[in-house]
Amino acid sequence: MSESPAESAQDGRPSAGAALAQEITESAGRRGRSRNLKALGQLLPYVARHRLDSLAALVFLLAAASANLALSGALRFLVEHLTAAGRSGGSVDPWFWLLAGVAVALGLFSALRYFFVTKLGERIVADLRKGVYAHILTLDPAFFMQTRTGEVLSRLTTDIQIVEGLLTTSVSASLRNLIVLIGALIMMLVVSPKLTGLVLLIIPAVVAPIFLLARPLRKLTTATQDQFAKAVGHAGETLDALETVQAFGREAAAAARFGDAVETSFRTSLRRMTARAFMTAFAIMLIFGGVVGVFWLGVHSALRGELSWGGLFQFAFLAVFAAGAVGTLGETSGDVLKAAGAMERISELLQARPGIAPPTLVQALPAIGAIRFDNVTFAYPGRSETPALQGFDLDVAPGERVALVGPSGAGKSTVFRLLLRFYDPDQGTVSVDGIDLRQADPAQVRDRMALVAQDSPLFSGSAVDNIRFGRPQADVSEVRLAARAAQAETFLDALPEGFDTPLGERARGLSGGQRQRLAIARALIRHAPILLLDEATSALDAENEQLVQLALDEAMVGRTTLVIAHRLATVLKADRIVVMDEGRVVEQGTHDELTARGGLYARLAALQFGAAAR
Repeated sequence: MSESPAESAQDGRPSAGAALAQEITESAGRRGRSRNLKALGQLLPYVARHRLDSLAALVFLLAAASANLALSGALRFLVEHLTAAGRSGGSVDPWFWLLAGVAVALGLFSALRYFFVTKLGERIVADLRKGVYAHILTLDPAFFMQTRTGEVLSRLTTDIQIVEGLLTTSVSASLRNLIVLIGALIMMLVVSPKLTGLVLLIIPAVVAPIFLLARPLRKLTTATQDQFAKAVGHAGETLDALETVQAFGREAAAAARFGDAVETSFRTSLRRMTARAFMTAFAIMLIFGGVVGVFWLGVHSALRGELSWGGLFQFAFLAVFAAGAVGTLGETSGDVLKAAGAMERISELLQARPGIAPPTLVQALPAIGAIRFDNVTFAYPGRSETPALQGFDLDVAPGERVALVGPSGAGKSTVFRLLLRFYDPDQGTVSVDGIDLRQADPAQVRDRMALVAQDSPLFSGSAVDNIRFGRPQADVSEVRLAARAAQAETFLDALPEGFDTPLGERARGLSGGQRQRLAIARALIRHAPILLLDEATSALDAENEQLVQLALDEAMVGRTTLVIAHRLATVLKADRIVVMDEGRVVEQGTHDELTARGGLYARLAALQFGAAAR
């Protein structure tokens, strides 16, 4: 009788998390216009955390670039000596040794540059990945009502991998080539100001078209990333409900839907690759055409005696370095733009703020267990026209057992979500032990409660891991006691490795009843003053339901218990039954009192329990 989020989600004014999620979903169309390199600036705090590695990477980056440029100087000395050797017969071996020494230094510095730059990049990506995931876990359910989990996972994996490629490869190449370009231009200016002036005139004519071509390339890159995220979103939804897909024979339709999304992404990616290939060819022709032209002028200058042959070779060498640097910068600019786009998508997640957060002045919650709903009205994001709760009032005394019953969509599960402070009411107050939950830390609120949902998710790992999820510090004996109380000890001991047997993803190796008993053990081990049972025995057969009900009866002693249930055994043993309809309390009392009144509860009991209800 508990309603699903889809059935009870009814609201109009999105929370902060929902608004941010909607912004993420709708931003794909705007991102091509707004994306820029500023998003990469958000990586600077991560760089600052690792100053020594950053300094080492910078030092060896400069050293490798300097050794690269030093090759041109060593070449000039060799050529100058060769021309002189033709007249004096001096040995040229020392100059070859000089070249070899510079080459060794270049290799050593390049290796150290690679190590420290890659180490720094991997470290930053690891910190970023941990930070993003930790932040995602703080976002409220309203955010995920607007954003598909698959898209979030795409940003957490694919987009961060793109940033990783930038930090470990592209940034190093870009900075090294930028330093080489600047150093080469300075040295060229020293060798021949006249020829350098010509080069400087050529560079804008070469660079401008490259950057003009980069704009459509950036838009195509953005579109590719967004479309791939959608494809991952489709795949995530399908795999999450694979059994349902197979049960309805919709494998081909699901594969076709994913295939269409992938093909759309591929076609956009193909356009991006074509544009980038054209840009690369255009850049190479312009750059090296300019170099050949300048070198032709340089040869004529040397023939006229205006420039030494050693100077000419050095200038040519430097011009090739400069041209190669410009070309590489053009190549890596695409990677930088792609990473900027990925980082912007990641930033959207990091900028999302949960609508539910601790107040500035947190009030501590006692561990008593009194619950009060005072004239509460609440609607889920996007469903303001049909509130889930309307003027809802409920008082539950410490240790009292209260059953919530009513038709699907009556607002029963919404009561639990407000109690757990997944949402805040639009009007009225929800309080525990006399403290308005909006004045309490959500983590402390949830620490006072233990939940067993209708379909309680379990996790990969062993039974011990899943039970300890309720209280990580619990020892093995406490785990076993909780399992025994939930009637789970026997079947867990029968597993190949007992409590330590890996249960697989979502514990799918267990039956529905076994999974539910494990979830009950997880709730029992928390020792929380408030117990929330959302049809906790719905997945059990009659025999196991009776066993687990005995365990729950014992667990309820001394605890405030709210039960959403339609099973007769649970309803009969409640101190009070609260009947809900359309978000309001319409009746309350004991089973016998409500049955005698002939109202909504009596009709529901007759339909669900038959003669046993009377």
